[in-house]
Amino acid sequence: MKDWRILPMGEAAVLAECALADVAAANAHAHALADALGTAFDVLPAIRSVLIRFDPLHRTTAQVIAAIEAQIAQLGTPEPPKGRIVTIPVRYDGPDLEEAAHSLGLSADELIRRHTAQPWRVLMIGFAPGFPYIGPLPPALTLPRRATPRPAVPAGSVAIAAGFTGIYPARLPGGWHLIGQTDVVLFDPQRTPPALLSAGDEVQFVACCA
Repeated sequence: MKDWRILPMGEAAVLAECALADVAAANAHAHALADALGTAFDVLPAIRSVLIRFDPLHRTTAQVIAAIEAQIAQLGTPEPPKGRIVTIPVRYDGPDLEEAAHSLGLSADELIRRHTAQPWRVLMIGFAPGFPYIGPLPPALTLPRRATPRPAVPAGSVAIAAGFTGIYPARLPGGWHLIGQTDVVLFDPQRTPPALLSAGDEVQFVACCA
């Protein structure tokens, strides 16, 4: 279990975290483990971890950890989850575009070219309903979060930070660098399913006119 950390989270949950340095590989392992455990437990996969929730009246933490370890031993080298390719048109006119490009040593046009050069995988949905963590981005597009988060980011904002790109599904606080805007609705509670994207989908950003 050298590539995993398994930690009790209170009396009714256990966190299994993949310690592989490669984010894409860790994400594939986390989702494979979630799929393997999903028939027996309530599971919540993230980028490189899985939260496994259980009823402490019916199982002990030790029993759950043993079940997790047994599944990890059978994982092998899993493939990333398979999903759809979803095209997201973007107006690359975000308030942080020029500053982000300068910090990366790129022109704004080159940042856009690299951001739209290939589909990027949805690694998880989190932070807020429908918010996709997409990537991992290469070092050439990797910036830390902003030193000062914004109290409100408009819905549809396309942003980069910490090796990921994302799309704000609603007006939310946020510390990512805003490079563009899309009119695509990421989350609609009246829709089935409400979230447009799921883990395993691939997002192809396409530059469009205002």
